[in-house]
Amino acid sequence: MTTTPTRSAAPYRSRLHPATAGFGRLLHAEWTKFRTVRAWTLVLAVGAVVTVLICLLGANGSSISGGGHDTLGPEGKEVVDVFRYTHRPLTGDGTVTVRVTGLKSADGRTLEPWAKAGLLVKRNLTPGSAYAAVLATPAHGVRVQWDYTHDTAASDTDVTTTPRWLRLTRTGDHVTAYESADGRTWTKIRDVRLPGLPHTVQVGVFVGTPAHEDVRRAFGGTSETYAGGQATGTFDHLALQGTSTSGDWSSTDMGPAAPDGQAPGNAPPAGTTTVSASGTYTLTGHGDIAPAQDGPDTVQMSFQGVFFAVLFMVALGTLFVTAEYKRGLIRTTFTATPARLKVLAAKALVITGVTFVTGLAAIAVGFTIAQHALRGNGFKPPEFPELSVLDSPALRAVVGSAMLLSLVAVLALAVGVVLRNSAGTIATVVVLVILPQILSFAFPLPAAQWLLRVTPAAAFAIQQGVTRYPQVKYNCLPESGCYPLTPWNGFAVLAAYTAAALLLAAWSLRRRDA
Repeated sequence: MTTTPTRSAAPYRSRLHPATAGFGRLLHAEWTKFRTVRAWTLVLAVGAVVTVLICLLGANGSSISGGGHDTLGPEGKEVVDVFRYTHRPLTGDGTVTVRVTGLKSADGRTLEPWAKAGLLVKRNLTPGSAYAAVLATPAHGVRVQWDYTHDTAASDTDVTTTPRWLRLTRTGDHVTAYESADGRTWTKIRDVRLPGLPHTVQVGVFVGTPAHEDVRRAFGGTSETYAGGQATGTFDHLALQGTSTSGDWSSTDMGPAAPDGQAPGNAPPAGTTTVSASGTYTLTGHGDIAPAQDGPDTVQMSFQGVFFAVLFMVALGTLFVTAEYKRGLIRTTFTATPARLKVLAAKALVITGVTFVTGLAAIAVGFTIAQHALRGNGFKPPEFPELSVLDSPALRAVVGSAMLLSLVAVLALAVGVVLRNSAGTIATVVVLVILPQILSFAFPLPAAQWLLRVTPAAAFAIQQGVTRYPQVKYNCLPESGCYPLTPWNGFAVLAAYTAAALLLAAWSLRRRDA
């Protein structure tokens, strides 16, 4: 591309003596160069338009059938509330105690790491109602969990090999969890408050396990299989003491009703509860009590245009410096401002500012129209909250995506200073930022996740809108918009690459002739 820094054919020259040209004037000079090259402003404008159009097209091409989960928890989030429950009413305050003596698979397969057996205080038997639980797992020790999204770790006891005593004490709106190795000396784990807990609640023992998941990935695509999943928990010394208890222990398979017309063979197996003469309770059941993690990310689905906008920002950041090297104008710049690092800083600030402002405007518009299109395609409340640009996590994703575009442009600028070649710079940055994202769709899952941890493509994690909970097993698939790093940690990977490139560019400028 043939470029000139002013409207005339003459190269840009500072009117100031090098000793008197301050950084502010240098910044203004670099801005003047940018805005007077019409090809650069055209690239910026086209990139903004393409961003909006791809966001809209991507959202229009997305659809959902049947909606998400029908069960919403106390915080309005989608939850899974399916397990085997042996319970009785407790009116007023009271304490329930039990010893978990074992937990094993009931379907002949390996026990899932987040299988669980323990004590549960639940508001009522309605799916999604508030609860507090103290439970034991085979791989994650003893935990206190409440209202689906909250989790606190206690001891690392493996209940498959070591029995553990558990206790819950209800006092008004508060439920306090304890554990013990011998049933005599108790350790307090946590006090949980469940606002609005009614006078009469359900208390008892429960067991559940997530379904077995098999993921197969190849260059031809990805397949996920969910199958089976039953666990058996054994309990003894079950005791309930309280202000008022009534009725016998009864058992329930918790969960939403099966859809109308569902064939019996498709229904999950019924749970069982047996009680021995010695007072040992054996519960077999399936399911989980946890936040839902398998729904689509409607926030991330609204940013498909950003992936294509990266290409424009790479080109813009590259040409902002390599054009001067190609035309020999860089010597004029360094003659006017001998402090080369100041020139690099001024160029970086200018390209950061123009790409961030333009990108922010385009992404905000693209997100807004994409959200409207998604709602028209069935992604509606309550399963999918209606979000504006100013709502969390949309605001973080919008601003973060604009910052991503700016950092990519600065990365290209820095690589351009080192390579001094447009084609080589664009190819290098595209390989670093874009290629890992494409390859992650085809590589086996461990390799794909490794790519999205150690390359600048990790920064696309900033667009994630679904909170990932550590107490839930899920397969983080790149094609589902899931990234192995948290949003800001992923963004930090790109920031580190950009900082390293700038340092290399500064070193190169100081050692080379113009």
